[in-house]
Amino acid sequence: MGPRIGEGPHMPDRDNKTAMGTEDMHESKVSMESQDALQDALQDAQPPPLFHSIKFFVLCHSILQLAQLMISGYLKSSISTVEKRFGLSSQTSGLLAAFNEVGSVSLILFVSYFGSRVHRPRMIGCGAILVALAGLLMALPHFLSEPYRYDNSDYKSQDTEASLCLPTTVAPASTPSNDSCSSRTEAKHLTMVGIMFTAQTLLGIGGVPIQPFGISYIDDFAHHSNSPLYLGILFAVTTIGPGMAYGLGSLMLRLYVDIDRMPEGGINLTPKDPRWVGAWWLGFLISAGLVVLAAIPYFFFPREMPKEKHELHLRRKVLTGAASSVSKGEELTSQHEPLKKETGLPQIAPDLTVVQFIKVFPRVLLRMLRHPIFLLVVLSQVCTSSMVAGMATFLPKFLERQFSITASFANLLLGAFTIPLAIVGIVLGGVLVKRLHLSPMQCSVLCLLGSLLCMVLSLPLFFIGCSTHQIAGITQDLGAQTETSLFPGCTEPCSCQSDDFNPVCDTSAHVEYITPCHAGCTGHVVQEALGKSQVFYTNCSCVAGGGSVPAGSCESACSNLLLPFILLISLGVMVASVTHTPSFMLILRGVKKEDKILAVGMQFMLLRVLAWMPSPVIHGSAIDTTCVHWALSCGRRAVCRYYDHDLLRTRFIGLQFFFKSGLLVCFALVVAILRQQNKEASVKATVKSIGLQQL
Repeated sequence: MGPRIGEGPHMPDRDNKTAMGTEDMHESKVSMESQDALQDALQDAQPPPLFHSIKFFVLCHSILQLAQLMISGYLKSSISTVEKRFGLSSQTSGLLAAFNEVGSVSLILFVSYFGSRVHRPRMIGCGAILVALAGLLMALPHFLSEPYRYDNSDYKSQDTEASLCLPTTVAPASTPSNDSCSSRTEAKHLTMVGIMFTAQTLLGIGGVPIQPFGISYIDDFAHHSNSPLYLGILFAVTTIGPGMAYGLGSLMLRLYVDIDRMPEGGINLTPKDPRWVGAWWLGFLISAGLVVLAAIPYFFFPREMPKEKHELHLRRKVLTGAASSVSKGEELTSQHEPLKKETGLPQIAPDLTVVQFIKVFPRVLLRMLRHPIFLLVVLSQVCTSSMVAGMATFLPKFLERQFSITASFANLLLGAFTIPLAIVGIVLGGVLVKRLHLSPMQCSVLCLLGSLLCMVLSLPLFFIGCSTHQIAGITQDLGAQTETSLFPGCTEPCSCQSDDFNPVCDTSAHVEYITPCHAGCTGHVVQEALGKSQVFYTNCSCVAGGGSVPAGSCESACSNLLLPFILLISLGVMVASVTHTPSFMLILRGVKKEDKILAVGMQFMLLRVLAWMPSPVIHGSAIDTTCVHWALSCGRRAVCRYYDHDLLRTRFIGLQFFFKSGLLVCFALVVAILRQQNKEASVKATVKSIGLQQL
């Protein structure tokens, strides 16, 4: 009994020790879990590494697209200068401006479709390096060609006496010499133009991975609710690229083209002279250097990065609040993965070969094109891009001709008014989608209202301008021109070269002559005033009283209408830009997740094929039809000297109005289809609820 009694008190001690040990283990386990949770919380609270932050990627991608669009937009800012330098028509220069899309069209779908199996940031970096090389190649023709000749004299001794009225026995032959029109010279000219076309092709190939990979990378790793704002910021910042291109063009075109090899004694030209050619090539060198610098960070971004901090906050709250919901979410995720794999081949599979891709692509393409919202939104963007492509390429030239301003000032106007207002419009569209949480129906209504207002703002543009001023022998009878009409009777004693161009203006009669010879001028004087030299041609037989005329074209009679014109066209661009982000979100949210990269790729391919490639050529061809006097180079038509301003304004603004009308029709159809889909969805929901009530 004693031992049993003695053992009795010891049993509870062992039980207590066991219980205490169990409690200690439980407390230590709980403390370890709490420490781990605290450590995880501290890690979540810490900002991610620089190259694992989606915000930093958005910043880098904005800078890169800014630089890329700067180098591609620079040609558009100097298109009229390139025409004069190499004797190109507007149709040819439009084709040159659009040729960067040729290289990208054949690769855009392959790059987009196989985007998930490559390192997207590194592919973006490699494409940017190729873009920079294309920019260097664009500047190469300047260094391979001879110095620019702005009259028919030898380029080493260009002077003002070459265009004077001289007797037939003294004047040089009016036909071009065999030396200046030799087959070698023509071959060299074609080589220079071919180099630029090749550079534009490489520029398009290098730009293929930049935008689709960048947009899909941002949309994959950005939070769902922040993606519209990030894309709006991206589009807005990249819009600065063309603005900077026009600003750079404004600065470079103030410099003479041969600033690196000026002739002895300088030149007798000013930027206001229609023969002036600026340093178009210098901007390509500057932009190429910026692209190289912007490409460097992409070689340090990971192939995949965690979701941004906003989503991690939500996940941390779930972990601390209810751990079971996380496991449930993991189960749902694991169950959702097979569903995506069971959808069939028409999705982005990283293990597809090229042959498998070619076999499956038609089905994927048909599935995307059968989506009415996707098709209509892409067509609306085609109309917008066609409008923008034509305007970006030829609006500076249109302003030069319509309002008699320099190429530098025309680029400055676009960079100071049109581009900033376009940025405001894009940001406003992104903010509206983000703040108001616009549904697809609301996005389509916003786009419809924007396109309607854009059309209304473009109507007054048809009437803002003036007719071509009188040009002796050219504007007297635009319907039936002959070579003899170029020579008024007062120039009979002179032997004027038909291919010469050195315009002078009779300010009293507001009549322009294509050369001093055509004005019957036999002498010239140079007057210095405020540090600038002004050339006057004297003893002009075609001028009243045989007076003198200043060198240069006549000023426009409607220069006071320039500001209202640029403000109206800039406001129209801003309103059209509001529709950019909402329409893009209609595409991203309207297709399946596995088709997102392909949808973006197809979108950009269709924009290139249907808008960016043909639109500059269409606008250039329309502009060429308004030309009333062509320069001749070795018997072929080169650059246009004079246009019919009324016809130019009607056809240029008319093309813009045509594309704006297409934009309005597309969004009207989108609104109608979405409204019908909403009605059908509400009817199905009503029928389903009635059926459940009956059960």
